[in-house]
Amino acid sequence: MGLNLRRLLTIAACVIAVVLPSAAAFADGAHDHTQFGHDITIGPGEEASDVTCFGCSVHVRGKVDGDVTTFGGGLVLEEGGEVGGDVTSFGGNIRLDKGATAGGGVTVFGGRLHRDPEASIEGDVTSFSGGFWLALIFGLPLVFLAGLVLLVVWIVRRLTRPTMPVPARV
Repeated sequence: MGLNLRRLLTIAACVIAVVLPSAAAFADGAHDHTQFGHDITIGPGEEASDVTCFGCSVHVRGKVDGDVTTFGGGLVLEEGGEVGGDVTSFGGNIRLDKGATAGGGVTVFGGRLHRDPEASIEGDVTSFSGGFWLALIFGLPLVFLAGLVLLVVWIVRRLTRPTMPVPARV
């Protein structure tokens, strides 16, 4: 049993080692930015197509033609910063400073939206603030998975339990 677990962990580590670094290879254009754990900054005068950040934050002072999405990090659209598409944050805050422009919708899931009155949002604003939503989306599947593991362990123990001989009646 220990050998199978070790083999499974080795396979999982190999898959993660191959998939995570190759995510940038799936970017459509030369100006797409995708990062894992390293903040992304689009400076003044810089342009990008789409920006995606896993476990990091995005700061936009320049222009993003497409969408900006963060998972486990925040987004700051600073003065003069412009996003042509949607702005979405899962598990992080979004801050729109004075003069910032979001051409699409703004969605905050498990964080908060801080918006200056002079910031422009052309699409819909959707906010699921607070940790409840994160716990619901990420915690509920983990509870379900734990229940499945416990069920499998119970079934395996039940099937591998030695049978007791029945005493003969006299």
